[in-house]
Amino acid sequence: MTPVPGERSSGEPAFATAADAPIAYIERTRAYYLALGYGAPYEWARFDDVPFQPLAKPLQHCRVAIVTTAAPYQPDKGDQGPGAPYNAVAKFYRVYSGDTAHEHDLRIAHVAIDRDHTTAVDSGTWFPLPALRRAAAAGRIGSVAPRFHGAPTNRSQRVTREIDAPEIVQRCRADGADAVLLVPNCPVCHQTVSLTARLLEEAGIATVVMGCARDIVEHVGVPRLLFSDFPLGNAAGRPNDPRSQALTLELALRLLETAPAPRTTVTSPLRWSESADWKRDYCNAERLTAEEIRQRRARFDAGRAVAQGLRAAQRPEDGGA
Repeated sequence: MTPVPGERSSGEPAFATAADAPIAYIERTRAYYLALGYGAPYEWARFDDVPFQPLAKPLQHCRVAIVTTAAPYQPDKGDQGPGAPYNAVAKFYRVYSGDTAHEHDLRIAHVAIDRDHTTAVDSGTWFPLPALRRAAAAGRIGSVAPRFHGAPTNRSQRVTREIDAPEIVQRCRADGADAVLLVPNCPVCHQTVSLTARLLEEAGIATVVMGCARDIVEHVGVPRLLFSDFPLGNAAGRPNDPRSQALTLELALRLLETAPAPRTTVTSPLRWSESADWKRDYCNAERLTAEEIRQRRARFDAGRAVAQGLRAAQRPEDGGA
């Protein structure tokens, strides 16, 4: 494959500064929410043992599914378009599925993506269905599973492990999926799909998490991670850059084929930009004034109140957890 702009060539020195290291999202978000005035830091899921299911047959004979944390566009739920602020009303709280033979308008205004450095203008950066269809047409995979599945972003690890992830496993089995690509967006999304990947592997279905928050996924412990060092919301490639999206998918497919053991991480060679300055901004309390912190706390409280009400209405059986 020819080099994609932003990819280092083999002959180019690849020295990096400390500022160019991947964002430590666990540490960053803990400091951020403490600065906003919240109490005990969130405890992220962590496991020592990691299940691992090798592909049962060559990839060109495999049926591949997608699990996404993006939400179907709902015209009556406010702004969900490019550049939209966080929109709690657009969240979903139950697993949903969509027919992969049709086009779908999925948005990510409901999650904590990096709104300073990406505008969510191109769904190909978070929902790689078109690229996966092309891979099937080219014979790279056997087929695309008949459905993709939406995983609710849930801070409750119990609900993800006991309700949502088992439902996704059941649906992937019903579809005859041999492998699954899981594409998260926000920090909690990365934990959600990591927990789901573990259950899929235990069920005999090989997985790759395509993510941008490396520390969260590796903290949970998954079989395979394709890490793209991009702002959150771009785990499937750069916006309006089909070549980078194709390369990102190809790296994920190669990882399905070649990972020798669990906890295998492959880092994409693509760069978001020549400068790493974008990494300093996400949830960085040190770069906020006291007034900005106050405003963010107020917005967060308002969004949480909306989300709690919707969750309680849509999931009464689990207490809105």
